[in-house]
Amino acid sequence: MTNGTVAMGRPTLEQVAQHAGVSRATVSRVVNGSPTVAEPIRAAVERAISELGYVPNQAARSLVTQRTDSFALILPEWTTRVFSDDQLFPGVIRGVGQEMEAADKQLVLMLAGSAASHDRIERYALARHVDGVLIASMHGADPLPGTLARMGVPVVCGGRPLGRARVPYVDVDNVNGARQAVRHLLDTGRSRIATIAGPQDMVAGIDRLTGYREELRDSDRRSIVAVGDFTRDSGAVAMKQLLQDDPQLDAVFVASDLMANGAIRVLREQGRRVPDDVAVVGFDDIELARYTEPALTTIRQPIDGLGREMARQLLRLAGGETIPDQVVLPTELVVRASA
Repeated sequence: MTNGTVAMGRPTLEQVAQHAGVSRATVSRVVNGSPTVAEPIRAAVERAISELGYVPNQAARSLVTQRTDSFALILPEWTTRVFSDDQLFPGVIRGVGQEMEAADKQLVLMLAGSAASHDRIERYALARHVDGVLIASMHGADPLPGTLARMGVPVVCGGRPLGRARVPYVDVDNVNGARQAVRHLLDTGRSRIATIAGPQDMVAGIDRLTGYREELRDSDRRSIVAVGDFTRDSGAVAMKQLLQDDPQLDAVFVASDLMANGAIRVLREQGRRVPDDVAVVGFDDIELARYTEPALTTIRQPIDGLGREMARQLLRLAGGETIPDQVVLPTELVVRASA
């Protein structure tokens, strides 16, 4: 160091200490957030860091703090599904990313569409490359959340985990949302109400079918069910099946907007007017719902809000706070032309 300036190259901890007139150990404590440093000394060190442009070595810092300041969002899906046009995954990722950015944390996105990738991600998380894990879009009784939680990795799930894993989760009120959809169809005079349910290895598919059946049972109507996989094509196939099973149906509750879009296409092809002959209600309220022809009545779920709340809960848990076992976000009926 000469005349208060640093030689070219990345500033070191020792140079910061000399510039601030303190020991290397004191600079290290300030960098690692120790509360034991007096405020005037902390201010001097922070001023030296700013003036020299010092950037802490994250690897070395992690050895001291035992933290990486990184968190993983794991989606047990294939890349083609995550980056399709259903807009759900981008919304969740956006919400998680906003909260992590606000907390000055790094987000790592990991896709686990195969058994091999699932095992690789489990090893990565257990090696403590991240400070905590979010898992969304789970299929079946996925053992990953329970395995990580038992090994001490902070975990929060997006959606209620199936099986015995006792892991905190954030979800939307799928059952009540489905009941709202069917109640709306009943209130508008529809009597033969079918449903295109989501996959029955996912909690959203299970709970939305449960809500549909509960509302119909309370009104003494019978269930008419076909099952899709939340994609547009599966909605089209399921709609054809429903029309074969009950040609007189006059309404359909569809467990995702993408499937509803496929269903409306089939209804149009088979000469059924929407909503005159068959009313349609979807679920999600993705952007596509506003541009479907006719515009889609649907159940709005807070997609970005789900991601933000998942991230908030994980940051609290990783920080040593106690968090609730479950957070359930409300849904809302949005009435448009299709019903």
